[in-house]
Amino acid sequence: MSKLINTVFIVLLLNVLIGCSVHKPISLEPGPVPEAYLEEKKETLVRKIGGRWWEQFEDKKLNSLMEEALVNNLDLEQAYARLDQLEAIYRTVDSRRKPFLNLGGTASRDKQYTSMGDTLGNTYRVSVNAGYEVDLWQKLKNQSKGAWLDTLSARENIKTLYISLTARLADLYFIALEQRAQMQLLNTIIASYKDTVERIEFRYQLGQSAALEIYQARQELAVARQRGPIFEGNLARTEHAIAVLVGRLPENNIAGKLTSLPDVGTIFSAGLPADLLQRRPDIEAAFMQVKAQDARLAAAIADRFPALSLTGAYGVSWFDFGSMTNGTFWNLLASAGQPIYDGGRRKAEEERNRAALREVVANYRQTVLKAFQEVEDGLSDNRSAEDRFNLLREQESVSNANVRVAREGYYNGINDYLPVLIAERQYFDVQILVISAHRQLVSDRVSLVRALGGDWMEEYILENKSADNAVK
Repeated sequence: MSKLINTVFIVLLLNVLIGCSVHKPISLEPGPVPEAYLEEKKETLVRKIGGRWWEQFEDKKLNSLMEEALVNNLDLEQAYARLDQLEAIYRTVDSRRKPFLNLGGTASRDKQYTSMGDTLGNTYRVSVNAGYEVDLWQKLKNQSKGAWLDTLSARENIKTLYISLTARLADLYFIALEQRAQMQLLNTIIASYKDTVERIEFRYQLGQSAALEIYQARQELAVARQRGPIFEGNLARTEHAIAVLVGRLPENNIAGKLTSLPDVGTIFSAGLPADLLQRRPDIEAAFMQVKAQDARLAAAIADRFPALSLTGAYGVSWFDFGSMTNGTFWNLLASAGQPIYDGGRRKAEEERNRAALREVVANYRQTVLKAFQEVEDGLSDNRSAEDRFNLLREQESVSNANVRVAREGYYNGINDYLPVLIAERQYFDVQILVISAHRQLVSDRVSLVRALGGDWMEEYILENKSADNAVK
């Protein structure tokens, strides 16, 4: 009876100890969140960001490239491979919380010397061995928890990669459109200069223009022509980058033949600042890293406390020393250990984990601050880019009128060619700037989308993991 009471007492004590934790989990708050963004332009019509935000540009070629990149991009493939590795590590770590069961066997040959003579015989043993480490201080639980939170953090990092990838691809695509638009405009400018040269040469033959005017016109034509290789080189590099993003070898003409940038009359809605904490996967990934490191710290602390292991075996043995005998055997063993001296290894590991925890906490807070900064910068960039684009279009209209008046005055003999030269140069330069400003405004829209995050990536992760499981 007393043995039964002792056994029950020990079991109850172990259950109490197993539930004990030697570390209080960290409580982490992101800090004060503003009620509204500083740079939000309330007078501008806004539209909400849907799931596949790039479809709002209504460009079939862009949509096709996006689908290809989301399937074939090699950065994504590497990220999923890292996630698979972390999931395998978690299963490895978590397996330590479960009992182990082994099948073992031994065979030996012995010679015994007795007064009756020497005896030579064989011994055989086959047994099932089991063992279990009692998780007294939740060391194993916290190690497993940390490994699992690492996988969740990696999953959020994949979401961040999806956002960065789509934003990068869209930005490159619109840069390609810009370069083609610049080349188209340049052809128009060159044709206009050629016409001007022909007109001046004709007037020169009639004695109405000086030779200097011919050389000035030819010089402007040469200056315009030398811009062509710059745009062509930029377009080639941009399309090469697009090809690599979608998983292809570098190639030309991958972005199609469009030369018109999309209308950007409305800005994407920034929403409420409080929503940003849920929409940004990099914030969630940093938070998961804090929780994972906190769990590792708890495991390091628990490692300095006593450990208890239970092992047992059950088997059959055969003895052959002149006559064959056999029988069964079993054993149970409980072992406990308390670290006394290890050269400071466990204490140093605890201190290392405390320092690592401070690092990831600071990284989390920095990630939150950076996220708000990126949204504020995105709103500010959109505002200033839109203002610049509108002002350049006004300047373009004025410059166009100036060119028309200067040309009419020159052909009617009211003024010489210099005012025409200056007016044309200013008009063509502002046209180039308008295209560049238009593309910059589109890029700033894309950057704002990237800064605002989203949750549309979840469906792609589920599809990828489902396809991966189907292959396995």
